[in-house]
Amino acid sequence: LVGINLLRGKAILYADKMTGSMERAIAETNRRRSIQEKYNHENKITPQSINTKVKDIMEGARVVKGKAKIKKEDIEKSLPFKIKEDSVEGLSESIEKIENQMYAYAKEMEFEKAAQCRDKMKSLKRKLIDL
Repeated sequence: LVGINLLRGKAILYADKMTGSMERAIAETNRRRSIQEKYNHENKITPQSINTKVKDIMEGARVVKGKAKIKKEDIEKSLPFKIKEDSVEGLSESIEKIENQMYAYAKEMEFEKAAQCRDKMKSLKRKLIDL
């Protein structure tokens, strides 16, 4: 049995047995915390809680900074290949290529394009099932 409770900004991990993965994760967390505390001490920084209202956070989530939203039909134009929807083989190949492109976009932090690839993949998978 393994579980995590988040309570007042603290993660409480509980389990029947301590695994190697858990020990490594805890050790890494402690290592990073130590580095952060040392940096804060050397630079006379006192950690503070964020004082942001939930409304402010939600407003920020709606704002697209720097890039215009991509229209769904534009995702096909931005792909470096043509989607083949004429056969089972073409659909399967296109789905695989779109999945690879989705991961490439995510790696480049182009999450909106990655999400549109995901959506296009879903629609192609539905078409594949209907064939």
